[in-house]
Amino acid sequence: MFATATRNFVEEVDHGGLLIPVSSLNDSICVLTVVVKRKQFWFWQRPKYIPTDFDLTDILTGDTPIKPGIIETDFIKFNGTYGENIKGNVDANFVNVSSVTLEGKESSKLQSSFGSLKKEEVDVQKLLRDSKDRLLDMSHSLVQQTKEKHKQSFGVVKERIVTTQPCSVIEEVQQGGQCGGGLSLCGPKNPKVSLKQNGSLSKDSNVTMEIPVHTTIAYALIELEIKHDGHYELCLMSDTNGGFEVDGPVWKRLVGASGSPTDTSENSRLRQELERLSDHFQLLSALPATTKSSLLQNITKVMEARSAVSSLQSVLDQMCLGKTPDLGDITTTGSLKQNTQAILDLLEQSGQVKSAQAGQSTSLLTALHLITSAIDEMTNDCIAILGMCCSLYVLPCLELLVQCVSGKGDMPLSSAGSATLTEDIYEKTEHLFASSNVSLKKDGDKVKMEINQQPGHLPLVLCIAVRGLASLAHSD
Repeated sequence: MFATATRNFVEEVDHGGLLIPVSSLNDSICVLTVVVKRKQFWFWQRPKYIPTDFDLTDILTGDTPIKPGIIETDFIKFNGTYGENIKGNVDANFVNVSSVTLEGKESSKLQSSFGSLKKEEVDVQKLLRDSKDRLLDMSHSLVQQTKEKHKQSFGVVKERIVTTQPCSVIEEVQQGGQCGGGLSLCGPKNPKVSLKQNGSLSKDSNVTMEIPVHTTIAYALIELEIKHDGHYELCLMSDTNGGFEVDGPVWKRLVGASGSPTDTSENSRLRQELERLSDHFQLLSALPATTKSSLLQNITKVMEARSAVSSLQSVLDQMCLGKTPDLGDITTTGSLKQNTQAILDLLEQSGQVKSAQAGQSTSLLTALHLITSAIDEMTNDCIAILGMCCSLYVLPCLELLVQCVSGKGDMPLSSAGSATLTEDIYEKTEHLFASSNVSLKKDGDKVKMEINQQPGHLPLVLCIAVRGLASLAHSD
């Protein structure tokens, strides 16, 4: 709930920028707090940031504390309301019941009232002077444990956004269902309820989280480039990554450097990456029709809520690392939690989870992790539009457009399926690609696509998500 509120805040005020949302109220983040940056499974994923209990002075040699000047300024006044609505109904016939009609409705609203916020910034010039000739204590436990894991590096908090008054995050959830006929309902959190002829079941919840003054809701880092002897440099440029110098006299690269492919054009980079991941898409396409249909249906439902996508991706993260996932961490509402559980059940039934945990590069677990990781990297708008396009008729059309993006950049409208690419679908598709920094335009009887030069990997994650979901829509 708090993590969703801070993520929404950062997406609104600093989308694509340097601010990192605070994920837990337990994280005590001050200026110069040491944060561990952990790279994720796929190079295009946002890193995971883990605040520590130490500040920069704690991991340096010597007794002189580093006390840079702190500049305080008013930031903004922020209040945001975000809502999600889910509705569905089923008509069915059973042996002992002439007819049964089920209707379910679910809505949620998250209101973030952070009020007036201020920004605290480090005087970077003074920090540079104070850091001159200082050394990291390479025997410090935090330094040793971080260095041992090659995908981790250090950063220190250079600025933070802080509340200036008591504020709140409020979540309201309404769940309701109606039934005609005779049926027994049983839910994971509710006792069994018997309905005869006509009945209804509803559940409302309203949770308010009071947030105290001086709570950090977002922050930005300066990463550290650390040498063998403990000397370090501050990475002042936003596109410069920190890390530990690798052992050996020849190689001078730093752990944590970008693993993205290099080539002369964005189209070529996309094509190379999609080709490299093609085994995952082929595996999904080769699944039994019933499995593909169920996976596509449940993933589409999960995409109705950003929090559900992040929860599913977090669970798959744990499974890829060979850990038993903690399903208690899934904080989504009832029906979306059931969709997540259905996906995990299909994974278990596939029998491929252990092989993935043993290091097999291609398995259903890694293929689903690939899709959910890509979806989780998208903006809220992009997820919502893609979810509306997840049909057996539209996904093949989107897949052709993805091939166009990673190819020569244009194709005849007839190839996209004129019956499928209606004006309404075209508008959604145009908005979808625009949300991922790809321009889509009609030019006579052709569709032309161009990748806009912007930081990040939004075109790639869109292409991965579309290819993965389209693989589940392939007919046998």
